[in-house]
Amino acid sequence: MELNASMIEAHIYRKKNDKIEFLLLKRGEKANYPGIWQMVTGKVKKNEKAFETVLREVKEETNLIAEKLFVVPNVNSFYSIADDKVNFVPVFLCLVDEDDEVKISKEHCKFRWVSKAKAKKMVAWTGQQKSLDIIYSYLTKKENQIRFVEIK
Repeated sequence: MELNASMIEAHIYRKKNDKIEFLLLKRGEKANYPGIWQMVTGKVKKNEKAFETVLREVKEETNLIAEKLFVVPNVNSFYSIADDKVNFVPVFLCLVDEDDEVKISKEHCKFRWVSKAKAKKMVAWTGQQKSLDIIYSYLTKKENQIRFVEIK
């Protein structure tokens, strides 16, 4: 069985009125997993680094540009029966300007800015819920033992 790290998970957040909001996208009816709410996800292209995929996918799926990009100390995983592969998905965090306009791609049909509590209820996978907990803890603790690696 092959181990594969060819996908990314990118959580986008903004600070609005001193509150942290996460951007979630609803997958269109013709997409894989139709109708689920998710953060930005995508496939790493050949000769592309995972963080480069994040920047590209965030722009393609939301028309947003990350002001800051962090590596989240979490890697999600899933088994694909079609490929007989275990896929590892590194997790990233993007800060965007609160006034930037979201323009979703055809892959999605809706978007919403929501609190962490609401986001945890909306996303489908427990690994993504765990990522939200890790991110929120990092963003809200005054003193934090862990430091996210900042790429941009």
